[in-house]
Amino acid sequence: MSTTPLAVLDLVPISSGSTAPDALRNSIDLAQHAERLGYHRYWFAEHHLNPGVAGTSPAVVIALVAASTSTIRLGSGAVQMGHRTALSTVEEFGLLDALHPGRIDLGLGRSGGRPPATPPVEATANRTVKGLLIPPRFSFAGLLRSPRFALHRTLLQLSNAQPQDYTEQVDDVLALIAGTYHGDDGTEAHVVPGEHADLQVWILGSSGGESAAVAGARALRFAANYHVSPATVLEAVEGYRAAFRPSAELAAPYVAVSADVVVADDEATARELAAGYGPWVRSIRTGEGAIAFPTPTEARAYPWTAEDDALVRDRLDTQFVGTPAQVADQLEVLRDATGADELLITTITHDHADRVRSYALLAREWQRRAAQPTGVAS
Repeated sequence: MSTTPLAVLDLVPISSGSTAPDALRNSIDLAQHAERLGYHRYWFAEHHLNPGVAGTSPAVVIALVAASTSTIRLGSGAVQMGHRTALSTVEEFGLLDALHPGRIDLGLGRSGGRPPATPPVEATANRTVKGLLIPPRFSFAGLLRSPRFALHRTLLQLSNAQPQDYTEQVDDVLALIAGTYHGDDGTEAHVVPGEHADLQVWILGSSGGESAAVAGARALRFAANYHVSPATVLEAVEGYRAAFRPSAELAAPYVAVSADVVVADDEATARELAAGYGPWVRSIRTGEGAIAFPTPTEARAYPWTAEDDALVRDRLDTQFVGTPAQVADQLEVLRDATGADELLITTITHDHADRVRSYALLAREWQRRAAQPTGVAS
């Protein structure tokens, strides 16, 4: 039975030949479809200086989508805390909660400030754990050294400013929401709206490091990124569970795991729709910035080298592409291998209608499996 909830992670992608306003309207439309299709939540990522991505401010996009939906949970996946303060974050999401109480998730991420230490690449070949493909670890060292990444930090941060320690930021966010924050001299701070907001706080992470540790120690929900760093998803969820300390709000660990997915009526069509994924991921990992998502014809005409293939191979190998049954089978493997309580689905195709249909086909297959009596094979 596939009773695990499905959710959506949306980057607000811009397709070649279209515009940022088109992408925003498409995301609003997709969120409305996701609500009708039974997806549990809908998150927006935060990205900057990417010509092919319009999701620069999760809070703003959430506000737009919240006004056009009524029941689906909406959130950030994730707010980049490296160039923000706890106060600005709680104020923004407090405003959202004031008009849409009980529907807003605040997902916090480390990215955007000091880059995390990148461990050396160890494994050189794919391995399988409980049926799940775990590729070699990808080194982000080249990306972090790119001029665009340096410019990204320069433009997002005030001159000479230093990012606050991430764990301290999370504690400040929680204290401001709880109404227990006070400065070093004892002065209290009260955020209106924001204090006592009905926000569900999440931590997003790609490894078993600080993000997993802080989420577990503070009994927060944790989202692990198989779609960004498939090599480290297992260590991320294991690190979170090892650090978990129960609270009155969350008695046991709660994990969502992301996956890149393209679904169509037949496998050949799905692979055609996914053809632009390789060039798109390459543009991100080279530090150039995400390109507008190409058509299959444009993707096939794209110059491609062995070095390009090596740069994105882990992401290509771990994208789930195929019929509803094929992709649902792969998602069940991902769920079982990671122990995920939810699955976050990211789908990008050039044409909006194909993207909507991919989510619809998957939702129907997932619901069909959930309705099957226990013990009946799918």
